[in-house]
Amino acid sequence: MFVGDSMTIGSTGDFTWRYRMWQHLNATFDGPYRIVGPRHTLHDPVEGAATSSAYADPGFPDEARRHLAGWGEGWLHMAPLIGDMVRHHDADTLLVSLGLIDLGFYTNAEQTAENVRRFVDGAREVAPHIRAVLMPVIPNVRAVADPAFGVACERFNELLAKAVADLSTPGSPLLLASEPDGWETDRATYDGTHPSEWGERLLAGAFAGAMHQAWGVGAPYDGMVGGGAGGGITLSR
Repeated sequence: MFVGDSMTIGSTGDFTWRYRMWQHLNATFDGPYRIVGPRHTLHDPVEGAATSSAYADPGFPDEARRHLAGWGEGWLHMAPLIGDMVRHHDADTLLVSLGLIDLGFYTNAEQTAENVRRFVDGAREVAPHIRAVLMPVIPNVRAVADPAFGVACERFNELLAKAVADLSTPGSPLLLASEPDGWETDRATYDGTHPSEWGERLLAGAFAGAMHQAWGVGAPYDGMVGGGAGGGITLSR
């Protein structure tokens, strides 16, 4: 189950990093798998709601579009939902990219870290053996323009790393994903925050690399897989 904010849900016309991960798993993972979640659409910036089905690749199948992501949603919003979502959709692995919205609008670093712990507790309450990969807040234009916000992002990432270390267990492992290799906001995003097609590949590569290294899932990410701009470059971790 993909869990995230605007960087994960994507907007009208995006491929999304979820699509890149689906391509990667199809190409490298031997076992059967399902992508699960209660939602399947993109954010429509005209309507200001998650009503768009206009993925850049119309061949992205409906069953692979499932997710739990929302424009403007963060750890604060997902922590109360995750237990029911894991139970209803029988999720056993969570790929999570959250935090920027929390720090920008709702909670400070310490409060956001507490919501991370609530999220993990909620998922484990219904699925004691669930595993998860958690992405830190990655570089963005506001962190550069607003030094205080940049400090908050750094502090949260420290607390997130501590939470992962504290909460991970052999029976329910947590992984802290690395910041995507080569993430430069002028190339990896189209507006300083949201991933470009290149950024989608970098995000997928960071999650794929963590799962391959720790759990033997799939293989190192190959950025040449699938459609969209940026082909011909290999990302190996």
